[in-house]
Amino acid sequence: MDTSAVPALAALAGAAIGGLTSVTASWLIQRNQARAQWLAQDLARRQELYKEFIEVAAKAFTDALQHDKADIPSLVTLYAKMARMRVMSSPAVIENAERVGRKILDTYLQPDRGFLELRQMANDGSIDMLGEFNAACRREFDTLHKRF
Repeated sequence: MDTSAVPALAALAGAAIGGLTSVTASWLIQRNQARAQWLAQDLARRQELYKEFIEVAAKAFTDALQHDKADIPSLVTLYAKMARMRVMSSPAVIENAERVGRKILDTYLQPDRGFLELRQMANDGSIDMLGEFNAACRREFDTLHKRF
C-alpha cells in the first residue's frame, strides 16, 4: 500500500465519522423536540377537555340540585366528554369522571334542594362533587410533566 494513501483514507474515514455523528445528533435532537412538542400538545388537549368537562358537569349538577327533570342535552354533552376521556385519559381520571356522571344522575332522582340545604352542603363539603376528579387530573398532569 502506498504511504500517501494512508493519510487520505484517514481523512476520508474521519470525515465520514464526523458526518455520521452530526446526522445522528441532529436526528436525536429533532426526535426529542418532536416528542416534547407532542407531549405539550397532548397536555393542552387534556387540559381543555377536563376544563370543558368540569364546566358541563357543574352546570348539570346545578340543574340536578334544582330540578327533578333531567337536562338531557347537558347529560349527553357530559357523556360525550367522558367518551373522549376514555380515549386519552388515565383509568383513574375516567373512573372519577364516571363517578361524577353517576352522582349527577342520582341527584336528579332526589328532591330539589333549597337554599338552606345548599348552604349545608357547602358547609359539609358534599357540594364539591368534582374534588376527586380534580385530584386525579392533577396526578395525571404530574405524571405527564415528568415525561418531559
